[in-house]
Amino acid sequence: MLNRAFALLLPLLLLAGSALAQAPVAADQPEMADALRASGKIYVVVLVIVIILSGLLIYLVRLDRKVSRLEREVEGR
Repeated sequence: MLNRAFALLLPLLLLAGSALAQAPVAADQPEMADALRASGKIYVVVLVIVIILSGLLIYLVRLDRKVSRLEREVEGR
C-alpha cells in the first residue's frame, strides 16, 4: 500500500519541482493574473474553474455510488 502511494506521489513531486524552477517574469511586464484582476475578468476565470471542479466532483461521487452498488450486488450473488 505504501509503495502504491509513493508511486503516485513521486511524479507529482517531480512536476512541482520543475514548475518551481521556471524563471521569474520581468518586473516591467504585468503578470496575467494582475491583468485579469485589473480588468475584472479574474472572477470569470475563477467561476469557470469552480464549475469544472464541482462537475468533476459530482461525477466522481456518482461514479463511486454506482461502483459501490455494483460491488454489493456482486457480493450478494
